[in-house]
Amino acid sequence: MIAINNLSYGYSKQKPLFEDLNLSQNNGNIIGLLGKNGAGKTTLLKLISGLLEIQKGELTVNGFEPFKRVPDFLSNIFFVSDDPFLPSLTIKAYLKVYGALYKNFDFEKMHKIIDAFELKADKKLKNMSFGQQKKFIIAFALSTNCSVLLLDEPTNGLDIPSKKIFRKVLVDFIEDDQLVIISTHQVKDVETLIDKIVHIENGRIVFEKDVFKITEKFQFKTVNTISGLLDVKYSEKCPGGYRVIIPVIENEETELDIELLFNAISNNVEINI
Repeated sequence: MIAINNLSYGYSKQKPLFEDLNLSQNNGNIIGLLGKNGAGKTTLLKLISGLLEIQKGELTVNGFEPFKRVPDFLSNIFFVSDDPFLPSLTIKAYLKVYGALYKNFDFEKMHKIIDAFELKADKKLKNMSFGQQKKFIIAFALSTNCSVLLLDEPTNGLDIPSKKIFRKVLVDFIEDDQLVIISTHQVKDVETLIDKIVHIENGRIVFEKDVFKITEKFQFKTVNTISGLLDVKYSEKCPGGYRVIIPVIENEETELDIELLFNAISNNVEINI
């Protein structure tokens, strides 16, 4: 569980990145953390993981203050950064050294995931491509069985087949009692995975809703024309017509289009649930 109360943090005292930020998330969710470049997504993940110290307010993860980085906290949280640092070890050696740091590490799960990603256990991590390194660290993160997983741009560097495998292993190997936060600009890569959206703009949370509640109230469709449509919340021109967000009509629900929703929120459209 993550609890943030009146958090303030900034790289400059003149212009705080976050000021009086509040957020509470329980385990059992996969959250999509969205926002423009510079909105503070990566900074927030680093604060949650204890890599940065809050300047004001309160932040606890599983009851611990992250920046104190006590062993019981560190053994139950894993942060996959956009550009992970990996030592000059083989996968096999890395697992032997670092797997022991996580009390619930599942070696059988790890081997299943690296097989799915077609990684070789005797290959040195430093000799792998960036995409292969990302696949490895994702596999390791899932195998720790930490209650909190933080994934910053996890699909960067993955080709199309690997993105498909990423989605499959996340569905297959995430446990029901874990809390997963995925920060990404590649929203199409994760829109079938997440069950909650948190959108940050200008250092504050401007949208925080369950996917089920969004699709229960709004449709995301492509139409030939918007002429005659009632109560169009947001529209974008596209080949063949328009992509639109409109209220659900006669219980006709559609799949969520995160990119369209993101653009609507970024354009200050109120999506009231």
